[in-house]
Amino acid sequence: MISSVDGRIVTGRWTPPVDGTGRDALVNQYFDIEKNYDADGWIIGRTTASEHFVKTAEPRKGSTGGLPREPYVAHPSAERLAIIMDHHGRLQYERSDIEGDHIVAVLGETVADEYLQSLQDRGISYCFAGSDGHDIRKAVDVLGRVFGCRKVLLEGGGRINGAFLKAGIIDEISLLIYPGIDGLSGVASSFDWPGARNEQPASGQALRLKHVEKRQDDVIWLQCRVERSGS
Repeated sequence: MISSVDGRIVTGRWTPPVDGTGRDALVNQYFDIEKNYDADGWIIGRTTASEHFVKTAEPRKGSTGGLPREPYVAHPSAERLAIIMDHHGRLQYERSDIEGDHIVAVLGETVADEYLQSLQDRGISYCFAGSDGHDIRKAVDVLGRVFGCRKVLLEGGGRINGAFLKAGIIDEISLLIYPGIDGLSGVASSFDWPGARNEQPASGQALRLKHVEKRQDDVIWLQCRVERSGS
């Protein structure tokens, strides 16, 4: 992840670098760090996908009893996966990969058969995260058993990050801190679990610092191991 000093993740809102360097030059360090991880794929949510890669529309209405709610593997030999959490099946794909990484849609079981058929027709894999698409643990289990994922990079947005945090299945946090600030209340942050005010989605978890590094243009890189109570 990359965030401003105040934890916000909407890069276009951050204050510019003090020396006049373009903001994008600093943000692109994120992709340099990503190369350090030999990951089987990466995970993003629907909002992040629609902002950067895929068009979105209202969920299709239709039958739900024709096609089995089982994982569909369209490309068994895919080397790297682009895993997209899309509970209601709103994303409208035009191709089966993102920059060469094969797409796996993670859906709720209530999506219409017509939507599943459209994914199959486009050569897109999919699996399910329970009836409503929010069973993160089930999705991760299927991604491991069926798609062979052992290490995946969770790359936002904040709500998906928060859901994985709440589920207690994040092993490590790699965070780049951009030397700028947003400052506005309510802007998306690195972890944005939309729960009640008395909820503590990080309960039972603690961070142990593994690595800290000052990089070019005053960007800070933190690596923390997530330790859970009793582990």
